Order: sequence, then structure tokens, then C-alpha cells
Amino acid sequence: MSRFPFLSTAQWLVVLRVVLGLYMAAHGVTRAYVGTVDDFGGFLSAQGFPAGLWIAWGITVNEVLGGVILAGGRFVRPLAALFAVQHVMGIILVHGPRGWFTVGHQTGGAEYSVLLLLCFLLTASTARRDAMA
Repeated sequence: MSRFPFLSTAQWLVVLRVVLGLYMAAHGVTRAYVGTVDDFGGFLSAQGFPAGLWIAWGITVNEVLGGVILAGGRFVRPLAALFAVQHVMGIILVHGPRGWFTVGHQTGGAEYSVLLLLCFLLTASTARRDAMA
């Protein structure tokens, strides 16, 4: 058996899934902890989404719970797909209009979100069938 960092592809996919899940959980926990869920809801309402505050709380709760569940290897395809959609919407509403670069030439651009989107799609597409339930 090879030694770290030369894990098998299957092992690296597990690492990626766990990191993505914990990333999303931390994102939601931070939003709730610093008290910006209401601001997020106001932003969504200003973009024309009905019940923006409810959507913001739903997204936040899903990030926390869904992120932990994803990291644990359950419901991998639907959660990774949902997080992929969330990142597409983030690109459309927030990051895309700010340009491509996250830092440097521009600030808050889409490059990081595109990378995460691709990671979620890879995670969803390679999930084992028994990780569905």
C-alpha cells in the first residue's frame, strides 16, 4: 500500500468529500454565529426571491447539517448536487459580477466558487450507490 500523500484515487475522493462537507458546515456555522443570516435573507429578498429570510435560514441549516452528513458519507449525491446548485447561484448572484479572480486583480470573483462547484460535481458523480441513503 502506498503512503501519504500518494493515496489511491478512491481514498482521495473520500478526503475531498469530507473536506467539502466540513467546509460547508463551517460556512453555515460561521454565518449563524456572526449573525449574518438576516443580512443574507435581506440580500436574497432584494434580488427578488420571495421569503428571502426563510431561504437564508434554510440554506444555513442545510449547510450545517448537510455538510456534516456529507462529510459522514451519507446522501452524498443529493447533498453534493444541492451544494453544486448553491454555488452556481452564488456565482450568478454574487461572484460572477465581480469578475473571475478572488483576490488580486479583482476581489470576490468566481474562480474559487467554480473550483468548489467542480469538486461538488466530481463528488456527486463518483459517489457509491450505497452512499445514497
